[in-house]
Order: sequence, then structure tokens, then C-alpha cells
Amino acid sequence: MTEPIAWADFEKLEIRVGRITRAEPFPEARRPALKLWLDFGPELGERKSSAQITRHYAPDGLVGRQVLAVVNFPPRQIGPFMSEVLVLGLPDEDGEVVLIGPDQSVPLGGRMY
Repeated sequence: MTEPIAWADFEKLEIRVGRITRAEPFPEARRPALKLWLDFGPELGERKSSAQITRHYAPDGLVGRQVLAVVNFPPRQIGPFMSEVLVLGLPDEDGEVVLIGPDQSVPLGGRMY
């Protein structure tokens, strides 16, 4: 069972929707990963992320897709790449990441509540 948190703790997370504008292989990563560039609209602009999603996704199939990401974690250096947001996903039956995103187009930068 997970430990309960206060509503105020949840409100600290900024989970927003962005559109993947560019995706590339990330061969320097320790585990297979892709480098992603995401547009979060005029308020937040473009941010980068490293994501271990190579099992289900190829770079060319990701461009244009809307996904959810935590945008207020501190940036993290992943090898030669600075990851600025955490793209969200759920594990499939083999533990491989499946991305989370809206099933309809929504305004970029919209916050999940």
C-alpha cells in the first residue's frame, strides 16, 4: 500500500500537456532512450526530456503527439543531454513504458488537476 499524501503535496506537482516537436535516438544513454523536445505553449515554451520508451516508440512516430509531463522538477543531466521535464507513462505487462496523454487535442501547457 502507498503512503497517503496531503492534497497540498499533489498541488505542488505541475503536470502539463506538451506536444512532441522532435525526437531522436539517444545512443549515449546507459539504457535505451530517446531525446524528446516538447512544446508546452507560450507560457513555458520548449523543454527537453530523455525517455526510456524505445520498446514501443520510434522517433518518427512521436512527432505531433501530446503527452503529459512534470515540468517543475529540477533539470537533470543525463550523459551529454540536459533533461528538463519528466514525461509520464505507465508500465505495460513487461514493465516497458507506455506514454500518457489526452485522447483529444487540448491546448498546449494545460495543467492536469
